[in-house]
Amino acid sequence: MMHGRHCLALICAYSLAVASAFAGTPPAGKHRGPPDQTAQARDKAQLAFQRDLVSVLAPSGDPSRLLGAALLARPLFNQPPSNSFHRLIERAAQAEGAGAAVSWVRLADCDAAADACPNDEALQDLLIRAPDNAAVWLLKLGADARAKQQEAAREDLRQAAAAKHYDDYAGISLQALANAAGALPPPATVLDPAHAGGAVGMQTVLAFGLAGTQPQPSLQLVAKLCENASEDASIKADCVALGKTLEWGSSPLARSLGLHLREVLADDPAQQQEAKDARRNLVWQVQSFARLLARAQDDAALAQRLLALARSGGTEMSLQLAALRDNGIPVDAPAGWTPGGRE
Repeated sequence: MMHGRHCLALICAYSLAVASAFAGTPPAGKHRGPPDQTAQARDKAQLAFQRDLVSVLAPSGDPSRLLGAALLARPLFNQPPSNSFHRLIERAAQAEGAGAAVSWVRLADCDAAADACPNDEALQDLLIRAPDNAAVWLLKLGADARAKQQEAAREDLRQAAAAKHYDDYAGISLQALANAAGALPPPATVLDPAHAGGAVGMQTVLAFGLAGTQPQPSLQLVAKLCENASEDASIKADCVALGKTLEWGSSPLARSLGLHLREVLADDPAQQQEAKDARRNLVWQVQSFARLLARAQDDAALAQRLLALARSGGTEMSLQLAALRDNGIPVDAPAGWTPGGRE
């Protein structure tokens, strides 16, 4: 039996791949050294540009623009209270037409040091707005498990298993960020001459980089719970049902866990092998997409296509697959390819 740390290896692989895509590696033949004054000035200009974007978007009453502004403001320090992540996501939640995606991002409006995460008001709102979303119940499962509310956590698993879909709303957040990144033209001072993607490359890095901070349920907790369910028929049944929903989830991480649960819990060896093969293809897709993101900094046409996909909406999973197809990359791994190997 595979263990949770193995089943969610895709989390590490994906995080590392995306991090490397935006690492800003120097041109070939040059060594990375201490940041020079030019690089420091550019970093300062980029932060100032991000603050300017927030300032331009903040007066809006549109929930999507406010969501984009909030996501841009979240990593910034010393923001004016009116342009802080807290105030902007609060206003987005109060705006007419605000959907569950805003409440999902509002989960991060909390004090981790006080063990007050996720934001309970946002979680309760999601339970009302999206009771058929397994992702919401898995969030609640994590909160109840941390509070050692075992009976409540068991009920959360049952509700997640009965839910109709899994959506962590990352696609909506990315859409808001991609639109927000274009609210102002980047000044020349923020552009790195080492990367040929120019302004659109910089906007792609900004949007996709910040989208990676989306709140996530504790999928590793779910993996451990379900892996230990072999002697409890009711928990195993719920985990099998949940796995089927996760396989069609909005994110690569959810799909990875769903396939893992089938591989671990299915009684049919053919189903186990099919799930294993599908997870191999999924890792190939994640790594291939990360390489596209890395190229976007140096390829304006590619960056423009990725931003257009992000602005068109959809889920993280659908965007990833569309990007691969648009760039002639197969969604199935080549014969003989193994995760961690070279294609």
